[in-house]
Amino acid sequence: MASVVLENLAKRFRGPGGRDICAVREVNLSVGDGELLVLVGPSGCGKTTTLRLIAGLEAPEQGNVVFDGSIVTHVDPRDRQVAMVFQNHALYPHMTARENIESALKWRKVKPEEIEKRVGEITALLKLNACLHRLPEDLSGGEQQRVALGRALVQRPKVLLLDEPLSNLDAPLRLQLRREIARLNRQLGLTMIYVTHDQSEALALGGRIAVMDDGALQQVASARDIYEQPANLFVAGFFSLPPMNLLPGTITAGGPDIFFESSAAASRGEIFRVVVDASIRERMERYTGKDVTMGVRPEHVRLGCPSEGTANGAVICGVVEAVELLGTESLVVLRAGGASIAARVATCDAIPPGETAMVRFGAHRVYFFDNVTGRAIV
Repeated sequence: MASVVLENLAKRFRGPGGRDICAVREVNLSVGDGELLVLVGPSGCGKTTTLRLIAGLEAPEQGNVVFDGSIVTHVDPRDRQVAMVFQNHALYPHMTARENIESALKWRKVKPEEIEKRVGEITALLKLNACLHRLPEDLSGGEQQRVALGRALVQRPKVLLLDEPLSNLDAPLRLQLRREIARLNRQLGLTMIYVTHDQSEALALGGRIAVMDDGALQQVASARDIYEQPANLFVAGFFSLPPMNLLPGTITAGGPDIFFESSAAASRGEIFRVVVDASIRERMERYTGKDVTMGVRPEHVRLGCPSEGTANGAVICGVVEAVELLGTESLVVLRAGGASIAARVATCDAIPPGETAMVRFGAHRVYFFDNVTGRAIV
């Protein structure tokens, strides 16, 4: 296996009208030997281009790709010992599953006995023995994807690159194969870089996550840190299903406390104040009189009653705009002070649209972001 390091990697393409499009912007990233790293971001953010640069299918404008301490930036793709699995399975339709898996080894003129050994190991690992004689058209979507994985793994690559490999599958199958990929990483100790646009998939795979937007890395951290300590507004909004409540406002002082005051509420002559938690008071004092954005996740917003007070957060009264059933939970969207606030609550506690309701959240559940830089205030 191999460690992978990207050093100031950048790539531009010529766009419409001769305009340069920067697909990858000075990316610095390290992937440990045997690690499963998830590269996640919205469509068009540069994820696939980054994979292609690692594989050698694209040449960078600047920077280097390093495997195990050796620069491979100008090494031919076939000599990098990298395998890729794509969203499109790209199986040869005239070949059986077995022939698809062993095709790369035959082209490399690997000895027949070695091919037999490797194919046997991989098909047993992926539970494909029962369908090796079938053509791709006779395989289910999950079987086709496992065959594509087998064709990559049988090459014994140093690095396996997976470009949204499960996007075309239905939800139960995605869940099953996602677990299979995590198991393969643990069992084989293979270095994997897994690209997805699905934040829930990224969190579920665990390990470290690299978040990308507009060609640049926004944050690289563990799945838990990405969720609990988002580095900026983009990460906070992207890694939240349903989306995080993001409210513009101002930090104000009042007696011994400092507060966040919603600008949406102020514009309507209403008061919407949140006491800043004592644990971050010192950091927030320098923002007194300045505009910031407050964030609170819907799962941290609860239906409450005014008697519980606002000393440790906020109690907000408004009208329910919509209720979305999520199964045992529902998303209640409240309109208050010119802003919409979503709360994820037990379905049995949901309040019908048009009714007046109150929601509350604790000050320790609140995030603040600098409006100029977009960075989290920590």
